[in-house]
Amino acid sequence: MISTFGSSGDPAVLLIHGSGASMDWWEPEFCSSLVGRYVIRYDHRDTGDAPSYPPGQPGYTGQDLISDAMAVLDEVGVAAAHVVGISMGGALAQVLTLDHPNRVLSLTAMSTSAGAGDEDLPRMSPALAEAFAALPEPDWTDDEAVVAYLVASQRMLAAEPFDEAEIRAIAAVAVARTKNNESSQKNHYATEDSGSWRHRLGEITVPTLVIHGDEDPLFHLPHGEALAREIPGARLVVLPHTGHEFPRRNWPLVIPEILAVTDQHFH
Repeated sequence: MISTFGSSGDPAVLLIHGSGASMDWWEPEFCSSLVGRYVIRYDHRDTGDAPSYPPGQPGYTGQDLISDAMAVLDEVGVAAAHVVGISMGGALAQVLTLDHPNRVLSLTAMSTSAGAGDEDLPRMSPALAEAFAALPEPDWTDDEAVVAYLVASQRMLAAEPFDEAEIRAIAAVAVARTKNNESSQKNHYATEDSGSWRHRLGEITVPTLVIHGDEDPLFHLPHGEALAREIPGARLVVLPHTGHEFPRRNWPLVIPEILAVTDQHFH
């Protein structure tokens, strides 16, 4: 499914979310706050009402997810957009910018990395790895159990204060819309790895904004700092007291930054 906000005559902003995340994780109120922009959000494969594949057998690659983003632009009649990606979506946005520069007007990379396995960048915190390993799988056919599982997962990734009510509300909408919640939470991690692109970051020429939490336990801050350092002219915005998350409390910091980088008069 594709959902749009604003006028198609305004500069287009394509929102790409992370692993296992339907478009519901881009909250409508956030999309509407990007005033003067034609905001586009969509469901990744295996999320929302997009095509679903058997758990652990995605039948598609990360490259296919990038092609999906371009297909979304085609469907809404947008030749080129300002691309905003978070986590896995930030990785997809980087490669989309590198491989299809004619489709991208600016890049915003949030809570993401181009060197997840690189020796010079910190790995996931051991405490987070242990916490995930200890989290039992829910009954995937029980929506309430899946929502509780997602809330617990998000709590591990977040910094304090954690707004459980906010996350529970989004998760409830996402889980209810998703055809197979087990597939949604497993299949993006099972896609074929297309290899590293970090060595290509210097090729990015569009205006770039890097947004990163200072307490991200999955991609510690040096991942965001590396992106900002290695993409020519990139601007780094560090979100205080923020983990691997995008809570409402950060909207007042993030929205003006996205509006600025997507202002075509600004470039």
